[in-house]
Amino acid sequence: MSNWNDFNDAEQQNQNELIPDGTVAKVRMMIRPGGYDDPAQGWTGGWATQNPNTGSVYLSCEYTIVEGKYARRKVWSLIGLHSPRGPKWANMGRSLIRAILNSARGVHPQDNSPQAAAARRIGSFADLDGLEFAARIDIEQPNQGEPRNVIRAAIEPGHPDYARIMGAQMSAPTPTTQSAPTTQRISKPAWAQ
Repeated sequence: MSNWNDFNDAEQQNQNELIPDGTVAKVRMMIRPGGYDDPAQGWTGGWATQNPNTGSVYLSCEYTIVEGKYARRKVWSLIGLHSPRGPKWANMGRSLIRAILNSARGVHPQDNSPQAAAARRIGSFADLDGLEFAARIDIEQPNQGEPRNVIRAAIEPGHPDYARIMGAQMSAPTPTTQSAPTTQRISKPAWAQ
């Protein structure tokens, strides 16, 4: 047992290398609440964060890799909700959340059925906290600081790696562009049962 104030025999800090750009993995998303609410937008519960300098609003997300070579490694990224500069950042955030829901709930991105539409709705940002989905991990070179891993894309059903990453053999549904009546029996996905 070492003396509490002598760290000479402590192990050296583990210098984790960056996860290679384009790595796909199953991750669990956790939102770090920022305490910002805007009921007019439906942002309640303190899940959003507002940058006091820029006025931008985002979800501050921590993703933990669930399994595989990089299991238990963490990646941090922001999901844009609002920018005073215009709608582009918010639209990118909405697209990412749609893809995350598709990935987590097994919904093909081209599926426009009533069941798919329901799977892409949330009651609040709390519904995103704890979701597991397939993600692509990229490397970002910020204007200042060291390169870091980020998540900007979810891997959705229909992607060649989706079933392998999510650990399920999912049949690739036929893409639909309209909600047509069907006589085929549709079973509920696991998340809806």
